[in-house]
Amino acid sequence: MSVSLEDVRHVAELANLELTADEEGRMLRDLNAILEHVAQMNELDTSSVEPMAQVSQVIGEGQTETVLRSDETRPSLDRARVMATAPDTDGTFFKVPKVIER
Repeated sequence: MSVSLEDVRHVAELANLELTADEEGRMLRDLNAILEHVAQMNELDTSSVEPMAQVSQVIGEGQTETVLRSDETRPSLDRARVMATAPDTDGTFFKVPKVIER
């Protein structure tokens, strides 16, 4: 499987990116290199590797408490103070200019 120049242009359009001819060439080369690397990885025998759903299953082999911080609720910024310094707000949310034309 390889990526064509048309594929690069299509993905750039979907992402609303304007690529120069040089950038298109580099993107074509980089995406094909990534696909080649993935193809090489697919050749590896992973039959003895157990599937995992979470990275924490392998971090510290059951010692995640010593590696990761505990998930605790903590006080955050005061909304009124934050909104008072915002350039544009409705009092609850930030207002930002529209950046997507289509």
